Amino acid sequence: MKTRAVPGLELGGLAYHGGMREPARPLSDLRILDLSRVMAGPYASRLLCDLGADVVKLEPPEGDITRNWGETRHGLSGFYTQQNAGKRNICIDLKSADGPEWVRRLADRADVLIENFRPGVMARLGLGYPALRERNPGLVMLSVSGFGQDGPESQRQAYAPVIHAEAGYIARHAQMDGNAAVDPIFSLADSYSALHGTIALLSALHLRERTGRGQHVDLCMLRAMVATDDYSHHLLDDELPIERLGGQVLEAAGGPILISGQWKLLWYLAKTHFGVRAEDGESPEEKFANRETAVRAWVAAYESRDELKRDLERCGLSWGDVRQTDEVLESPTLKALKLFAEVDDRGHGTRRVVQAPYEFSDATSGARGPAPHRGEHNAEILREWLSLSDAEIESLEKSRTLLRDEYA
Repeated sequence: MKTRAVPGLELGGLAYHGGMREPARPLSDLRILDLSRVMAGPYASRLLCDLGADVVKLEPPEGDITRNWGETRHGLSGFYTQQNAGKRNICIDLKSADGPEWVRRLADRADVLIENFRPGVMARLGLGYPALRERNPGLVMLSVSGFGQDGPESQRQAYAPVIHAEAGYIARHAQMDGNAAVDPIFSLADSYSALHGTIALLSALHLRERTGRGQHVDLCMLRAMVATDDYSHHLLDDELPIERLGGQVLEAAGGPILISGQWKLLWYLAKTHFGVRAEDGESPEEKFANRETAVRAWVAAYESRDELKRDLERCGLSWGDVRQTDEVLESPTLKALKLFAEVDDRGHGTRRVVQAPYEFSDATSGARGPAPHRGEHNAEILREWLSLSDAEIESLEKSRTLLRDEYA
């Protein structure tokens, strides 16, 4: 693996930043060239950035669409800020005559390249993995796509909701809950793909330590979604219908509470520990319904939510407060942990971003700075990575191969 400390000098497991010592970041010797947009790729590179990698986001003139998502402050949206905090930004027009060549030159100096174009686009630009590997044999490249690089549906457009539908996730929830089919308010497919992509990249880099050779990682979002689905074994065993294994939401003093476990377990423990009773009923279905009604009534009968929680703990049932979105940050655990970092909002103030959820015993991680404006670091990246002169950089700007927005 190439050894270069970014952005501080690291000696003996410690990083020196502005004269202050702190534990080193695990990936501070890595350079990441990130051509991806929206979430799966940018989230993977944000995690790598939090872990110390020098991540350069290469953005086209039109910008990442997520620059328009969420509250915009000083030219930066909330979504874009969350996924890109701490990265540097270079804006190259890939449609210009020599744009792809400058990407190739940057890839020559990178350890990792991340992209999520539709399959075939990179090759048409002369940026396919075989061409890049010929110049940089140690390059590890992650290609994220909805349906894989070579599959029968590889050319389909794919965002997280499409994958949620194709993976059976939307229909399963609708069937189990008896509600209309709707997309979840959570980009699960993107998140899963980012996490699997990060694991694959780190594995490929570990292998490179032994072989000196890079890898091309083909990450199919649909495959990542199904592989992460803990109900997939039902499909493989032709075991339908699927039985819910998750928790049950019940009305209680102070608002809904989730109790983890199937109804059979809830009934057994409520009967055994608290003497809850129910009529048998004339059929198995009626018997089950009576027991569910009895458990719901038992929980609702508590006047004190704290007393209910204590009794649930006594009989071995785990519970969760069903928090509204605006109540999540009131969690005692999240208050106690380093949930977010304050970064420069680019307007003489600060803005909060969620941290990577890692706590190391002798290393550090977390957001390292604000999200970048488009083209903000054009000159410094080209000087550091490619040793370009000011005159060469000015020439690229004049030809409009290199661009930046009004805030940069």
